[in-house]
Amino acid sequence: MDNSLISDNLSLLSKLMDIHGENSFKAKSFASAAFTIDKLPNQLKDTPREEIFRIKGIGESTGKSILEMLDTRQFTLLNHYVEITPPGILEIMKIKGLGPKKIATIWKELEIESMGELLYACNENRLTLLKGFGAKTQESVRQNIEFYLSNRHRFLYAEVAATGQNLEKQLLELLAPAQVALTGAFRRHSPIIDEIELLIAAPANTIQEQLSLLPDFTLSESNADNLVWLLNEKLKIVTHSCEPAAFYSKLFTTTGSSAFIDKFHSSHAIPHDAASEEAIFSAAGLDYIPPFLREGVNEIALAAQHKLPVVIVPEDIKGIIHSHSNWSDGESSLEEMALAAKAKGLEYLVISDHSRSAFYANGLQIERVLEQHAVIDELNKKLAPFRIFKSIEADILNDGSLDYPDEILAKFDLVIASVHSNLKMTEEKAMDRLLKAIQNPHTTILGHMTGRLLLSRNGYPVNHKAIIDACAASHVVIELNAHPRRLDIDWTWLPYALEKNVMISIDPDAHSIKGFGDVYYGTLAAQKGGVTKNNNLSSYSADMLDNYLLQRKQAKNILP
Repeated sequence: MDNSLISDNLSLLSKLMDIHGENSFKAKSFASAAFTIDKLPNQLKDTPREEIFRIKGIGESTGKSILEMLDTRQFTLLNHYVEITPPGILEIMKIKGLGPKKIATIWKELEIESMGELLYACNENRLTLLKGFGAKTQESVRQNIEFYLSNRHRFLYAEVAATGQNLEKQLLELLAPAQVALTGAFRRHSPIIDEIELLIAAPANTIQEQLSLLPDFTLSESNADNLVWLLNEKLKIVTHSCEPAAFYSKLFTTTGSSAFIDKFHSSHAIPHDAASEEAIFSAAGLDYIPPFLREGVNEIALAAQHKLPVVIVPEDIKGIIHSHSNWSDGESSLEEMALAAKAKGLEYLVISDHSRSAFYANGLQIERVLEQHAVIDELNKKLAPFRIFKSIEADILNDGSLDYPDEILAKFDLVIASVHSNLKMTEEKAMDRLLKAIQNPHTTILGHMTGRLLLSRNGYPVNHKAIIDACAASHVVIELNAHPRRLDIDWTWLPYALEKNVMISIDPDAHSIKGFGDVYYGTLAAQKGGVTKNNNLSSYSADMLDNYLLQRKQAKNILP
């Protein structure tokens, strides 16, 4: 059992104890231990037992609970609270904006024990009758429930990527010598996955017989060519059946989006017995279009003109832009992060800790900014030719201004401007804030443009074209935040940004060394939008980035 699961179990126990009105001190002790464990650099399973009780934040009771989980993979106390809690309450706990105290009030005063009942109560205006609930809270809860219900069986690509790839290998072995290939939205690297699709050159009854033997596979639907399965009762797996001779034509038609297939069909035929996908494109007089580009945007026209972009690949990333150290809310020290980036063969690290208004993230007051810069100067001497660039993720304040005076902003090599507060804005308010920040001469990169969290939170409404146009006019780079839950700017707007000659920056927003790996998912999203290494700031070498930033400051007349 790893630290993440232990932390989750302790956190869940704390919340359930609060819901059941147990001793608040005891509940807080489990919550505190969960927080501590989540930040530990080493796994508890590899820690000597006696050392566990010496970790600050872990007491006698929580320590015994940890040992039970490590030794038995069970947690008796948590199991007890789960058993005495209605299943619907456990589901309601997943709704944003509802803490344990509010859930307890809803349960005990309105006798609500399911998500459907809670949504009905919101629609009937019943939550406003409860102490601590107003009309705004009720509306927020209603919207969050509807959002949750519409996304329950959807997944981030990053969450199911390994599952899909392993499944393809497993079925190749199980059904050999039949051909097997991933297809559909998964093969196109869509950021959100509703189902994992596989094409198998075998009869449907053979597929059904073999897959029924696999653990955790449940058949839910079937027809002549397709079988729909549930993996672990939640992830939909669709298997398409075809004759061996039709494998590549079927792979072609199941891979492309409906818009892509419609456009292709309007002027080209798809041979039933194609020898390969390359042969299908060649017969149509087109260059080969990679699966991730088959979305029906402009890729067919570009392929006809032999103008498809040579898209960026993960190996094109030369440095980490946008990262957080333990100076604000990151896990690791500046030196640890720099050494980890250097060990990966990268040339630089752009450290962008939170600015002072982000008090919840230990944002840097001005004196701490200056202290950090002195530390960076020393590390750059020590680690050369590796380079740490001085940056900040400056909060875009409510009036659109940035979070430091000009003389402080000028001391950074680059400034990433992001919205973190007052996210519930009208489009007019959001645009006022963003456009003012973009026009600020110190803004180098516009961070996570819409503030969205995929499958968790819709972004604030924006006029994408107007923002991109403003970035073009002010020579501001647009971040493609590579965290799999953000991927913000959305890839569908990348072609317009490139058309306007706006530079993109694939940035992991890493709060840990492990977070550097999110660049991979950002690169997949960038590929879908046709980004090349020349369009991407984090593909610049350290010297190229240094020259770019220097020239930009000179053009903006920014003096340190």
